[in-house]
Amino acid sequence: MILGLTFVQLAALAIFAGVMVLIVTEKVHRTLAALLGAVIVMASGIMPFDNETLVEHIDFNTLGVLIGMMLLVAVMKRSGIFEYIAIKAAKMVKGDPWLIMVALAIITAVLSAFLDNVTTVLLIGPMTLMICRELELNPVPFFITQIISSNIGGTATLIGDPPNIMIGSEAGITFIDFVIVNGPIIVVILAVTLLCFRFMYGRKMLVKNENRENIMDMDERQAITSKSLFVKSIVMLFVVAAAFMLHGVLHIESSVIALSAAGIMMLIGRQDIEETIHGVEWTTIGFFAGLFIVVGGLVETGLVGMFAQFLVDATHGQKIVAILAILFASAIISAILDNIPFVAVMIPVLLTMQSSGVDVEPLWWALSLGACLGGNGTLIGASANVVLSGISNREGYPMTFISYLKVGAPLMMLSVVISAVYLVLRFGL
Repeated sequence: MILGLTFVQLAALAIFAGVMVLIVTEKVHRTLAALLGAVIVMASGIMPFDNETLVEHIDFNTLGVLIGMMLLVAVMKRSGIFEYIAIKAAKMVKGDPWLIMVALAIITAVLSAFLDNVTTVLLIGPMTLMICRELELNPVPFFITQIISSNIGGTATLIGDPPNIMIGSEAGITFIDFVIVNGPIIVVILAVTLLCFRFMYGRKMLVKNENRENIMDMDERQAITSKSLFVKSIVMLFVVAAAFMLHGVLHIESSVIALSAAGIMMLIGRQDIEETIHGVEWTTIGFFAGLFIVVGGLVETGLVGMFAQFLVDATHGQKIVAILAILFASAIISAILDNIPFVAVMIPVLLTMQSSGVDVEPLWWALSLGACLGGNGTLIGASANVVLSGISNREGYPMTFISYLKVGAPLMMLSVVISAVYLVLRFGL
């Protein structure tokens, strides 16, 4: 034994650490890193290679939600609904650049609450670029506000951010629970963030009247490629939202709702099925599957149980201390590393604490808020950040790690401090 750990435990820890190093350094694609780690965990015998063990550690509900929502969006976006919304919003505020920034930030936050963050910024980003070119403005401040708004909005619901999908699936937290607990503070955080944007960008955006007129001359109806699919997409959005809100009452898994909605939309949307399936980010699905197995190795060897006990001992059973520790640790680590592996490790830790009699309800919310909001800290903190900065750089508008850090890090810490006050008032008193 070394440092009180057996050889098998050290091996499981080394594999997990190796996967994390590959993910952070981007020496290989993160999906390949996770799958290689999974293969080593199984081949080495750390996790028994049998169907029962694999099914126990792979969260198929999370995978089902991700695949279902990706398929749903792949069909809906072909109607032009998202371009229509962006142009309509810009015209409603009469081409005012600051109000356009606010409108697009709010749209991004709302869409991110119901769609995958990466999908949202991929839809909104190109439209933002087009509008900024019409206004002759640098789109980088717009992109930064959308990155931050996307991660904030995604925190509000069960399906808004992958960590929440994972937490909800394992902890039995429903869509409406997320809306009730995370929703109110997310509205506050978004409002405070927009106020900060006002001081940072609002007074610097001056445009010519002819540029505003160019925005007003745009016809949002031309963005609609299929009126029939457009109407069906709107109806389906409301149906899916209602179904997610009621899934706890109906005792239907969130993955069933997502996959059913995707199937119905593919059927009534009359789109090419093979082309639609290409809309699923299979690399992301593979990443999750591999990661679940790597983390399962930590569970099987008892490392997760040891860490859970350490956490209990370190916080001395103090609820507020535990809330703040998990919240700030989640935020800081998620700003530097991908929040998905961190949450994948913390979920079995909290489940182990729960089985030993600890009240972990407030800790689930601390983990959710910390991991999701922490993604705003750096340019690599969340997938949406990387995607939108890539679009900006590719189009000739540099968004560097440092330039984003100067904005993202302070706003992330502000949002976490607000969350800390909220959690202490709601659960600690």
